[in-house]
Amino acid sequence: MNGNITLTIIKPDATGKGLAGKIIDHILQAGFRIKAMKMVYMDERTAGGFYAVHRERPFFQDLVKFMTSGPCIPMVLEKDDAVADFRKLIGATNPAQAEEGTIRKLYAESIERNAIHGSDSDENALREAHYFFSDMEIF
Repeated sequence: MNGNITLTIIKPDATGKGLAGKIIDHILQAGFRIKAMKMVYMDERTAGGFYAVHRERPFFQDLVKFMTSGPCIPMVLEKDDAVADFRKLIGATNPAQAEEGTIRKLYAESIERNAIHGSDSDENALREAHYFFSDMEIF
């Protein structure tokens, strides 16, 4: 069964360029509803915990450094089949491979500075949403 929520994070590269409003508008125009949203400045512990699944990968330290370089905007989004639909909306991790009109094709700089995070499964969407928000904020 496909879930109806997903988590996204507008990353520091996009917030730093003033693109958050355009990205949020893109998300809303695609039929997603924002259930929870806040601006955060992640410290190393918070970013490292969120991306712990990548701890053994060679890019982990650079990812943590990037995610702590400026403000981020985590959001819980709602829509039928939210994870799959949002993954289509944001496009491939590498913006050079992303389809035209996707958020990453429009706003990302590179595979490392790709403007936005999106949950990759219903299970991760719930876990990630609870990383930033309580049940009272989400439901």
